Amino acid sequence: MSHRWLIGVDIGGTNLVVAAVPYTGGEPAAVRSRPTSPGRGADAAVADIAEMAEEVVAETVERHGARREDFRGVGIGCPGPLDRRKGVIGTSPNLQWDGYPIRDRISAAVGLPASLDNDANCATYGEWWQGAGRGTASLVGVTLGTGIGGGYIEAGRLLRGTSGSGCEIGHMTIDFDGRMCGCGNRGCLEAYASGPAIAARAREGLEAGRTSVMPEMVGGDLSLVTAATVYEAIQAGDAYASEVLTESARILAVGLANVINVFNPEMIVIVGGVTRAGRYLFAPLREEVGRRAFGSAVEACTIVPGALPATAGVIGAAGVFVMERHR
Repeated sequence: MSHRWLIGVDIGGTNLVVAAVPYTGGEPAAVRSRPTSPGRGADAAVADIAEMAEEVVAETVERHGARREDFRGVGIGCPGPLDRRKGVIGTSPNLQWDGYPIRDRISAAVGLPASLDNDANCATYGEWWQGAGRGTASLVGVTLGTGIGGGYIEAGRLLRGTSGSGCEIGHMTIDFDGRMCGCGNRGCLEAYASGPAIAARAREGLEAGRTSVMPEMVGGDLSLVTAATVYEAIQAGDAYASEVLTESARILAVGLANVINVFNPEMIVIVGGVTRAGRYLFAPLREEVGRRAFGSAVEACTIVPGALPATAGVIGAAGVFVMERHR
């Protein structure tokens, strides 16, 4: 007996990921990834997505006994802000594809009906549906990568706000006159604790003369320092790298303490590349949250890394398609 399938699409500031996901949830049958390269334009990204979709469908047909007609739709996760009703991407600081009809273009290119939601909402839904948040009544998802996004689920429903831009955790102001953010505001959490922001803060210290193994790791070209460089330096026992990450964790904790005080969730799930730092991130993060949020709310909330490190976005995008069809 053949099963139904979906195509999940996760559009990130760094990578495009496409996967074949069972309609009822579960591990993807096939996954493809390519660099996003926003400067090439949205049409080029859609062409890449269509090619990867064809590849994952062919692999699922070959390896899992599926038929092409078993694929029922495409769930798309994309950085916001979005007009979900029209399927259009707004002014995204990490993509610059303003006003592009991303849902309908992908739907036409793949030949299947499509849904569209914020990429952080999709990752949050993926972790709630199939990952670390299974069985929770209320969950906040935080995506840490090229940017910082968020999503909130209460009683199985994604709460998006009046205009669909709710839970933009990365763009809460944590420093009134702080660093410039890609969104045009100053002092956003994203400007301090996203992957590129962690790298930028590390470079600033190195340029000011801080001692570290990081310059050696990048051949003396500090422009090559990334958040991953910071983590690798910590593994090598680098004190300055550890200082940068601990400060990043404490900054992130300010944002999460605000979230806990506002939403009082049962769980916060953190997903994205930054979570590879493991205990070096989570230990100071939890400690600082405990100092800043209401005690009863902290006690009620578990802060954990996601259980679907590479696939939360595509699984969640597929799950949102199912949710939209069965409301």
